[in-house]
Amino acid sequence: MTTAFYTHPDCKLHDMGAGHPESPARLQAIEDQLIASRIDQLLDYRNAPLALESEIAQVHGAAMIALIREHSLALASKGGQGGHYQLDPDTSINAHSWQAALRAAGAALAATDAVLAGEINNAFCAVRPPGHHATSSLSMGFCLFNNIALAARHALEAHGLERVAIVDFDVHHGNGTEEIFAHDPRVLMVSFFQHPFYPFSGAEPEGGNPLNVPVPAYSDGTVVRQLVTEQWLPALNAHRPQMIFVSAGFDAHREDDMAQMGLVEADYAWLTRQIMAVAAQHAQGRIVSCLEGGYNLSALGRSVVAHMKVLAELE
Repeated sequence: MTTAFYTHPDCKLHDMGAGHPESPARLQAIEDQLIASRIDQLLDYRNAPLALESEIAQVHGAAMIALIREHSLALASKGGQGGHYQLDPDTSINAHSWQAALRAAGAALAATDAVLAGEINNAFCAVRPPGHHATSSLSMGFCLFNNIALAARHALEAHGLERVAIVDFDVHHGNGTEEIFAHDPRVLMVSFFQHPFYPFSGAEPEGGNPLNVPVPAYSDGTVVRQLVTEQWLPALNAHRPQMIFVSAGFDAHREDDMAQMGLVEADYAWLTRQIMAVAAQHAQGRIVSCLEGGYNLSALGRSVVAHMKVLAELE
């Protein structure tokens, strides 16, 4: 089993200010835990390339792309001393954000190409900024471009796949991904998320193809395993995806104080095993997973290791 790990130093340069939970330290915490777990040398490390603007435009509007590009490059022209440009109350960009966003999207696209070419079995993209809140026209919720949506669209349009699935296990509803694919029957999106909670959407799905399962605060792994078994897996098997994309958020961990759910590393490993089984049955094992949330650094690193061990069959 060959599992690729896509990342790039540029993703650590995007910064939204002191004390912001979506910090460069998140990627360092993941790398540290991979080393501590001794699985780092068993992964195929790959540098994330830069996505092309034409590739970003397959999902996002020209005005949205230009806003990020122009303001980030304007800050860069001031020698990186220009501070931040605020996109919404929670989301800002600095001089390096344009480059980082292109790397994050580029990782997802390159991983998709490599998996479909048979170079690797699956991949995890340890990139930031994250993506699943970004809609077709709006960056929000710490997200600039929707990395997973770009990868899924690329698999459909550039590679000619007929059916794909997006599995979103972040504690927040992936409103951007849902909006982008709401009326595309080729894409099945399954998700759970704490509700009511930011971005206060998802309880009434948009279009006919998302399977959203809102859960109350303090739900734990028992609740999640039941909903996956009873709702996600029948829908995924009925859809028969030819590739699976994962919005891998680890902020439903019980140690993450950005939310109030109760998952632990064993739950993320179990979730990954279920995804692997569906992929093995319908998709020739093809999976691309991209980092979304997860803000307690220790819990994030440990949870990504649990996810990676299953992907790479190193349990």
